[in-house]
Amino acid sequence: MTNNQQPTTLLHVQGLSVNYGAVCALEGADLEVRAGEIVSMIGPNGAGKSTALRAIAGILPHYDGRIAAGEVKFDGRVINNLPPHKLIKLGLSLVPENRHVFSSMTVQENLEMGAYTLTGDRRRETRDRMEAVFTLFPRLAERKRQRAGTLSTGEQQMLAMGRGMMVSPRMLLVDEPTVGLSPNYVDVVFDTLVAINKAGTSILLVEQNARLVLEISHRAYVFEIGKIALSGDSKSLSEDSRIKKAYLGSG
Repeated sequence: MTNNQQPTTLLHVQGLSVNYGAVCALEGADLEVRAGEIVSMIGPNGAGKSTALRAIAGILPHYDGRIAAGEVKFDGRVINNLPPHKLIKLGLSLVPENRHVFSSMTVQENLEMGAYTLTGDRRRETRDRMEAVFTLFPRLAERKRQRAGTLSTGEQQMLAMGRGMMVSPRMLLVDEPTVGLSPNYVDVVFDTLVAINKAGTSILLVEQNARLVLEISHRAYVFEIGKIALSGDSKSLSEDSRIKKAYLGSG
């Protein structure tokens, strides 16, 4: 890439509005994620961050929500309301809030479920991808025959992230990955997201810990009451007096 070339825009969201019944939860949101970026979405609870992510990930119907207006494009293709299994085939993978591992299955079986969309000859890739996940998360390798429901919350988060990586996505959507985790596991999660990104996967991330997420992301969108109030490169936002006062405990 020459200095005059801009990174490819993988995800482009324009004028996105989402309703839950008669309630408008998100109105007129515009955002984008370029190839090679970590982009974060921050803001208070109920501001619309997870709603935006659910709309992109195709899981709004599970929450009785719907896209009321706007357009979501991934790699130039409109993906409004496409179901998750079709998005996975396009290279878009979700790590959901609260992990949602299959408790009665082993770690290995959970990872295999992450590759369920692979068919035919591509099933041969599963073993290689699982080994790549175990390289990212050695603790999962140690527990691969252990039932997921017996893992700690931190280990379950590792498993949810590993499962999301089993399809070698071009972009990973990550919803509130550090909720309920100890500080040690929070560090592991953020370090791993950086490693995944450096290996070539773009990331769109919803996170409550504004301080840490602004440290690892390239750009950020600040949500307030169902709208995007601010956006910019993460370093500039972390130095903005409004962000410092509202989210960083200073300023």
